Amino acid sequence: MSRRRIGFWYRLAAVICKPPLLVLFKRDWRGMEHIPADGGFITAVNHNSYLDPLVYAHFQYNTGRVPRFLAKHSLFRKGFVGAVMRGTGQIPVYRETTDALSAFRAAIDAVERGECVAFYPEGTLTRDPDLWPMTGKTGVARVALQTRRPVVPIAQWGANHALPPYAKKPALWPRKTHHVLVGEPVDLERFYDKEMTPELLKDATEAIMAAITTLLEELRGEKAPPKRYDPREARIAQRRKARQSAVASADGTAPSSTSTTSTDSADGASESASGLTGQGSSARTKGGAARTEGSAEESK
Repeated sequence: MSRRRIGFWYRLAAVICKPPLLVLFKRDWRGMEHIPADGGFITAVNHNSYLDPLVYAHFQYNTGRVPRFLAKHSLFRKGFVGAVMRGTGQIPVYRETTDALSAFRAAIDAVERGECVAFYPEGTLTRDPDLWPMTGKTGVARVALQTRRPVVPIAQWGANHALPPYAKKPALWPRKTHHVLVGEPVDLERFYDKEMTPELLKDATEAIMAAITTLLEELRGEKAPPKRYDPREARIAQRRKARQSAVASADGTAPSSTSTTSTDSADGASESASGLTGQGSSARTKGGAARTEGSAEESK
């Protein structure tokens, strides 16, 4: 595959990062033939370890089509890391500012220029207890439907064995295997030429998440749960439990579930307004900024 777009800074990052990754991880990488050789496209990848950006970037670098990630703007400010982030063409995300929409526009521009933009549709490390993909945010679907470029689903597994989610210390030995399985592009044509409503974006996002989950089932050799973990629902349940415990503690009686119904409904409305947005940690700001331009929003 063509390497014409890699450039000096990506090659420098590879020189620095690849040797330790080669030492620490064995590789089981399959499906590279589904990575487009030319033209812009999107990859949608599950996220279960803080090591994912490194090990996944290693994989995609080897395909010849390097990814452009969305990352918080503070990483771009100064020092060597900032120089690498700018030089490799990563996309800065400005949270809670009038520049929030710039990340969304930059992702679209990059795809339309013929680049690859990599999304973690879950927006953060999965919180599913067994590390299955949880509900996705709609940024990846929004970019896909606006550009009509291929969305390539990718499942990865193994970096989480070296550094589990939210673990404080890595477990690098014995050497782990990084598994990657790339699928065929997700068929989103049924969503084209329709109003980009929150419901349509949610359905398109779920189609992408379902493709990733199917690939991960193949990698893991087991079936995912029938219902996808939804962090919004989990937060509402936690709030309900906390309120019930407080009532029980104050009254010395078992709390009534009906007493929390109206508050839970308000929580649900608030969560649905903010929890189904675009890619990564920038999602809520992108969704809010996009609404100011009058586009149909659902709010990584």
